[in-house]
Amino acid sequence: MTVLVTGGAGFIGSNFLHTLVNSYVPVICMDNLTYAGNLHNVPELAKFCMVDIANEHLVDSVFKKYNIKTVFHFAAESHVDNSIKDCSKFISTNIIGTVNLLNASLKYGVEKFIHISTDEVYGSIDVGSFTEETNYDPRNPYSASKASSDHFVRAFHNTYNLPTIITNCSNNYGPRQHKEKFIPQTILNILQNKKIPIYGDGKQIRDWLYVQDHCDALIEVWKHGTVGEKYNIGGECEITNLDLVKKILSILNKDESMIEYVKDRPGHDRRYSTDISKIKSHIGWTPRYNLNEGLEKTVEWYLRS
Repeated sequence: MTVLVTGGAGFIGSNFLHTLVNSYVPVICMDNLTYAGNLHNVPELAKFCMVDIANEHLVDSVFKKYNIKTVFHFAAESHVDNSIKDCSKFISTNIIGTVNLLNASLKYGVEKFIHISTDEVYGSIDVGSFTEETNYDPRNPYSASKASSDHFVRAFHNTYNLPTIITNCSNNYGPRQHKEKFIPQTILNILQNKKIPIYGDGKQIRDWLYVQDHCDALIEVWKHGTVGEKYNIGGECEITNLDLVKKILSILNKDESMIEYVKDRPGHDRRYSTDISKIKSHIGWTPRYNLNEGLEKTVEWYLRS
């Protein structure tokens, strides 16, 4: 049995690869090595295949060559600002790429297809939290492309009985995250004595999930999740962007004069809040790291790298 991990040179995918190989599971890593990918993120025990998932022939060739029985689909364009500037790559990778993987999985008899998505497909919520039954309301091209991919995954299960599971996670942070993302950018700006840009008033609220907690949750979903279901995965660590930056400044012994408020971006969701009651009760997973612990570990990693 071989496990395929798409996007394994990226942030969450590479952390998941390290979790898998430490368990001595045979793994194929499929990645196109875009700007957000790094071959050094891929552990030596994982076989690497450089493939653009938007190329159906290359995707098919990997499935044909290897006896792939489980797919963890992480590969995605994920930066909201980039999607606002040009959404074409998001359509190509997040939608067409996902469909190519689904077709190959159906053709070659994959036994479980786990699609890693985002809570951003639900839009913004003022009160309460997103559940698995929350209606989709994507507010930017990135989240729209991920919502579309979720619908295709569900459609392949309903139409062709492909054994799929969808997970929708809150904002991840931790080692190996690309420097364009909010927490790494904040850390690196502080280390380089640069201003930290904050969109609007900085009161946007996110639920932060330490990446190792996410990886552990996905292992449990793989082992104990029900085919055809979807599970929210969150860190139960809600905080405003402004307060998050203040925490990082405190860890690095810097003051708030480094903060610089900039014009808010279009379609900026005000609050995400992820209800993880289902994965807790059905599977028994709960996050191990609180925000302070996770940030300390994250800062330590960037200081070493």
